[in-house]
Amino acid sequence: MDTPKVCLTLTGKTLQEDLAILDKYRKYIDIAELRVDLLDDEERLYARRFPKMAGLPCILTIRRTNDGGLFEEGEAGRTILFARALAFASEESNNNFAYVDFEEDFKVSSLQDAALAFGTKIIRSVHSMESPITDISAKLRQLCTTSYEIPKIAFMPNSLEDVESLFVQAAKLPDSPHILLAMGDLGVPTRILGSRLKNYLTYTSASESNGKIKNLSHIDPVTLDDVYHFRKINPRTRLFGITGWPLVATSSPQLHNHGYDKKNMDAVYIPVRAEQFRQALSFADSIGMEGLSVTIPHKEAVFERIADVDTTARIIGSCNTVVKSGGTWHGFNTDFTGFTRALCEFTGKKSLMHKKVAIIGAGGAARSIAYAVKKMGGAACVFNRTVARAKDIADHFGFKYAPLSLEALPLLKRYNDVIIQTTSKGMNARMPATEQNDPLYFYEFTGKELLFDIVYMPSVTPVMHRAALAGCRTCNGYDMLRYQGYEQFELFTGERYDG
Repeated sequence: MDTPKVCLTLTGKTLQEDLAILDKYRKYIDIAELRVDLLDDEERLYARRFPKMAGLPCILTIRRTNDGGLFEEGEAGRTILFARALAFASEESNNNFAYVDFEEDFKVSSLQDAALAFGTKIIRSVHSMESPITDISAKLRQLCTTSYEIPKIAFMPNSLEDVESLFVQAAKLPDSPHILLAMGDLGVPTRILGSRLKNYLTYTSASESNGKIKNLSHIDPVTLDDVYHFRKINPRTRLFGITGWPLVATSSPQLHNHGYDKKNMDAVYIPVRAEQFRQALSFADSIGMEGLSVTIPHKEAVFERIADVDTTARIIGSCNTVVKSGGTWHGFNTDFTGFTRALCEFTGKKSLMHKKVAIIGAGGAARSIAYAVKKMGGAACVFNRTVARAKDIADHFGFKYAPLSLEALPLLKRYNDVIIQTTSKGMNARMPATEQNDPLYFYEFTGKELLFDIVYMPSVTPVMHRAALAGCRTCNGYDMLRYQGYEQFELFTGERYDG
């Protein structure tokens, strides 16, 4: 099976806008999909010109609203637009649309005959925007009634199990041209692992212009190529990844995939969004993944599913790495060593003796950080909105605990030599600081505190910005991410990371 082609979906309002985007990403793609339904009304009339302008194979698509598009004018108007775009075929086939996307219920004989006459392949598609399509093989047979059509199934999954089912069913399919996709954030693995689905192509869109199709969760062409090395992925490629929920943003794929590339390893690391850890583990088993980084909120749920967890992870009560070997999953904690190394570099000290530390938050990362603070000799107080969770960590490590609120301000002022922010507040946040993006909105920095925020996107969070303005030294979580990732890399591959 050949490597799937890369198709850039164009979402501009004008042909010139689409052409500019295409030119920017030309070297990364094989095909361009002209979304005529997204063009301005006047521009739609001139879609016929686009293949010659583009200079590479193009797909003609006019997507209806019930299929996830913006065309609202009815089937008669859509038929006319298809006819205009396919009419007056050039003797030079490169000047014609190479493909046209007709939905399963759109069967206009004259248009189908015109496509065949002009050498335009028909993508026969079905889009289920509300629920998964469960019987993939049967649906492909229903779609593909002729040998000159490429069947396409795209659906919105309800859970990761729906995506897992797609991969399981695809593995049993013959190597005939088809396109299988799960849309939305849950479906991102289907975009990256198109070769595992035996796909004819995968769709991408430009990050600066994909607002109209944001719900599809396309990956931009540069990321697909430079981060995931899409064209190198094959049925033998080793699979690793990161799981969490909602897993809005992560830099771990860049770190791990860069490491594989430097060492010429046939491996890829992908995001696997799962509401429950059991779903992630089942998915990993089904598609043959060998390792997972585990992030919020699954670091404690690992213990319910994996019996073989190392001593450090058990002491901490949090596991951020699982590796499969010998048919068995094994759990580890690399947050502890990653944080310890990053904090030592930030403070310039290997010990927290005689330091009073505030730990903000009480999730899995906070447990690892509390253990590190304990090992480094610091005294700490755990602050959390849910006091019972703060108490659980504090009692485990012999620390104090308090609510994360104004009433605990006197205690926070006592434990402020080093403040370690472990919550997700501030992630992807913009200035200014607010109660919603700053977990310490009620605290006035004096300029003497050291603030370590484990969030790394953005590089300066609102609480870090406030602290820096007061004269504090601050550090984000990127070095912690790097160092714990290096250790994960070695656990996954058996080789040291070569940055």
